[in-house]
Amino acid sequence: MSQELYQRILTELESLVLIDPHTHINPHSAASTTLADIMGYHYYTELAHSTGLPKDQIEEPGLDPKEKVGRLVEKLHTLENTAQVSWLLEICREFFDFDGEMLTPKNWEQVYDTASAKMAQPDWEQQVLKQSKLEQVFLTNDFDDPLEGFDTSLYIPCLRTDDLVFHLTKPETQERLQKVTGEICGSADELRTAIGKLFEHFTANNVKACAISLPPDFAPAPVDAARAHTVVTKAHQGKELSCDESRDLSCFVFWTLAEFCSEYNLPFDLMIGVNRRVYEEGVYQGQDLYDKRTSLIQYSKLFNAFPNVTFPVSVLSQTSNQELVSYSWIFPNVVTNGHWWYSNIPAYIELDCRSRLQAVPQTKQIGYYSDMYKLEFALPKFAMYRRILAKVLSEDFVQGRGWSEEKAVSLGHLTLRGNVETIFQM
Repeated sequence: MSQELYQRILTELESLVLIDPHTHINPHSAASTTLADIMGYHYYTELAHSTGLPKDQIEEPGLDPKEKVGRLVEKLHTLENTAQVSWLLEICREFFDFDGEMLTPKNWEQVYDTASAKMAQPDWEQQVLKQSKLEQVFLTNDFDDPLEGFDTSLYIPCLRTDDLVFHLTKPETQERLQKVTGEICGSADELRTAIGKLFEHFTANNVKACAISLPPDFAPAPVDAARAHTVVTKAHQGKELSCDESRDLSCFVFWTLAEFCSEYNLPFDLMIGVNRRVYEEGVYQGQDLYDKRTSLIQYSKLFNAFPNVTFPVSVLSQTSNQELVSYSWIFPNVVTNGHWWYSNIPAYIELDCRSRLQAVPQTKQIGYYSDMYKLEFALPKFAMYRRILAKVLSEDFVQGRGWSEEKAVSLGHLTLRGNVETIFQM
């Protein structure tokens, strides 16, 4: 690879202002207040725990933020080879004036204090957005989120539906749904009406997508009216559902969501294949893993039934990525979406990125999303992806296929931003 060519393409990609199409940002507290907000990200707590830091030392009730960072720093020397620590160091260098090689027990307190002082500035959130070249940020909103007190043209609502699909038998979920919609939901028709009211509320507040995280054994399918009425009524009455009834209840709610996505012309983000609580003694958010039993064939009925709904799909393994590439190749309504969770390291991203760019129509690829919980992570995560994308464009398209630099950069812009604008109708 020509280093000069790579650098020219990277410079062009770095100039692009971005829309982040999937995050877990709290719009009422988007930026960090201490370094503990950054190092408390599950990547660092689960990695530190996996190398011997006890869970009770990470999650001790009332633990002072500075003490928590000090405990995590003690384990960083075992993690310095990881991509995740490279994000941390890039944050510290770009935002907090750090010029060292590594955070250590000898130097971390100065970084902590510098970070705290900068984060206390009243415009810190705006500084981070500007330096990160972020124009808009998608959220992950609970179905009963009032969507108030923040700018929905900057922080874009996204209706997250996991609780509706998989936890509707819980009394607290039913109570939340009744409170926000005014519907008792004692029948399938009432439940459908309630879900419709959620879509009305979210579309009135600039929603751009519906989203859900899905287990490996879920296979969406339509449920006939009589069966739907039976399982919804039984769930509302608090009666225990059999495995088949629970499956049918989830399928009915999921299929209803897809119907409303079709009616309201909303993309339905599917994040497929996560198996919850595999490591039951893990730290918070460090218990879940991917499961190779997942196959997109489980979603073929869905993709066929809703040709007018766009499904941006995220998967967790390279095996699943190859399958996703083939589905995006064939189905007009299936779109490759980012590099999710355990696939979000350079070695996997590069291979997945190459396969998608070589096989999937260029208008059907959402290159990257940060999945971040705090704004500071957008900068290093997107920087990582841009570097990989610049490498693939320079090697595979300019040198490998004789494309002009301008044409390669145009493909990069489409992958990074253009497709986000068109797929989510920005």
